[in-house]
Amino acid sequence: MNGHAYAKINLGLHIVGKRGDGYHDIETIFHRTALCDDITVEPSDRITVTCSVPGVPTDEQNHCWKAVELLRNALGLHTGASVAITKRIPTGAGLGGGSSDAAAVLRMLPMVWNVPAPMELLHSVALRIGSDVPYFLTDSTAYAEGRGETLRPVPLDLPYWILLVNPNIHISTPWAYGALAARRNGAFPERPSLGERFAADPLGTVLSAVNDFEEVVFEHHPSIGSIKQQLLSAGALSSVMSGSGSTVYGLFADAAAAKNAALSFSNAMFVHLTEPHFSPV
Repeated sequence: MNGHAYAKINLGLHIVGKRGDGYHDIETIFHRTALCDDITVEPSDRITVTCSVPGVPTDEQNHCWKAVELLRNALGLHTGASVAITKRIPTGAGLGGGSSDAAAVLRMLPMVWNVPAPMELLHSVALRIGSDVPYFLTDSTAYAEGRGETLRPVPLDLPYWILLVNPNIHISTPWAYGALAARRNGAFPERPSLGERFAADPLGTVLSAVNDFEEVVFEHHPSIGSIKQQLLSAGALSSVMSGSGSTVYGLFADAAAAKNAALSFSNAMFVHLTEPHFSPV
């Protein structure tokens, strides 16, 4: 069975505070891009994972492996699955590639195994894999709270070109959280709810989006901040880093400006352009 696993961007990301369980509460808007990995899942008597990109773990560390193992155990099965990943989403880039791959596997496995699996079960398994995996079980844009797992689907027909630029720099998410907490001495400012602002003015909220992680990531990796400035100089209406980085996206109203901006970046960088009004459905 074949499927697509689409990359996401964060249309704003606020770190609300640290929780008692060691995680952080966040507010964000998750939105899909056309960039995707291709996933093939076939029944097997054991778990195997292959990937088209060298260096990606294909053992128990892989999110797809975890998806098969955890769902199999939750359903009380003794079968396995063979998962093949054709990878296009850069790894460790703030685009949720590994999480999206895992969610695609979770969505396909009940059909591959010909067993029922309620969405509540898939959601609980997804959360055990990673905080943003539950989002990828949905197909819509979503406002997220908590660790990122408390989701509210929101309608958003984005009329802009989305230009993704990744400089092939890996940012550790735990490092980003720790560096931001240290900068703020453990205090996180109170702000108007991102969800309420989005509900009142979706496109205005998107164009004024802020990612809290930029404070520390741009300081330690000025070249990532330079990408943002280059996108704005090229005509982007808004430019924001996605997740904890290192991908930066620009939103363009003009097709020519978006395409020219894409061509302006070094061949050493990963660049992808999503057309306006894209939806994975």
